[in-house]
Amino acid sequence: MITKETKLDKILEIEGVEEILLNYKVPCLSCPYAKYELAELNIGFICERYNIDSDKLIDELNKKAEEK
Repeated sequence: MITKETKLDKILEIEGVEEILLNYKVPCLSCPYAKYELAELNIGFICERYNIDSDKLIDELNKKAEEK
């Protein structure tokens, strides 16, 4: 289950989540520095930093994870 504390590298292990993250305009996917910080960045911090609705995003990510 994905929570606000889940690290981005763990989320990206789920097939198909990239599209969801892009739809929410999560900039970390294209940021060259984020590639080095994926294991440190949690989704809650990213949402707070970039003014993304974390509840909606996490809900969609969990639905995608449950599809597997």
